Amino acid sequence: MAITLNSGFKMPIVGLGVWRVEGKEMRDLIINAIKIGFRHFDCAADYKNEPEVGEALAGALQAGLVKREDLFITTKLWNSDHGHVVEACKDSLKKLQLDYLDLYLVHFPIATTHTGVGTTASALDEDGVLEIDTTVSLETTWHAMEDLVSMGLVRSIGISNYDIFLTRDCLAYSKVKPAVNQIETHPYFQRDSLVKFSQKHGICVMAHTPLGGDGYFGSESCLDDTVLKGLAAKYKRTVAQILLRWGIQRNTVVIPKTSKLERLEENFQVFDFELTKEDMDLIESLDRKYRTNNPTKFWGIDMYA
Repeated sequence: MAITLNSGFKMPIVGLGVWRVEGKEMRDLIINAIKIGFRHFDCAADYKNEPEVGEALAGALQAGLVKREDLFITTKLWNSDHGHVVEACKDSLKKLQLDYLDLYLVHFPIATTHTGVGTTASALDEDGVLEIDTTVSLETTWHAMEDLVSMGLVRSIGISNYDIFLTRDCLAYSKVKPAVNQIETHPYFQRDSLVKFSQKHGICVMAHTPLGGDGYFGSESCLDDTVLKGLAAKYKRTVAQILLRWGIQRNTVVIPKTSKLERLEENFQVFDFELTKEDMDLIESLDRKYRTNNPTKFWGIDMYA
């Protein structure tokens, strides 16, 4: 099952996120995921594991498990490389051992002090506050992203963690419209206005953290919700499968992460059932406007203030 992007390319509606996957686990994870049926892999320069992803993908391709044209590989431009977009993209391509990316995203709508292409550091000042570069505009960054398409390095480009204001601006100054906006969205943080605004203007919404927080930021998970547990029992599914199915029925792409084989299989078994409208409405009532993925504690500044 796939969504056709405004660029004309198809993106599988369920992908696998590789954030915080240890390098030594990566090969088995990618190989097992491909065998299960995953074709969409969500990466980022800042995850610091692109070389391991590249090795795993190369192994799968060489073994004939999958063809390159059947894969959909996403990675992201880090904040410190906004003034070095082409170089950063080429660095990611080299690490991933690919000739092109299916999707390249601006990871966060903020340029920070450059620390060297691909190093993805977040430079802090003497007070422990993120060093923000005020000389590089998001418009400048976007036009460099557009150059990647004309150069044949990237098939589709998009944004990540953009709100309605920034998404509107990007639509206004872009020649190549963003194909995707990857945002945190789950039943506790539904962001219905942003989702509908993006979709209305032809931008596919990709949901990172689709299961809610996992404790990394000291956050609360949707997996423990009693209402969702009740729905899981009703449909004879796991809570995670209910959450992913809810995302799919909102017409959003979901990219759960796991390194466990059992969870991988469960996360892909979401196409043979459907939530009723009443149950979709019930889940809608759970919204708490509760953001779980917030890098404030690492950056010393609340970027969403």
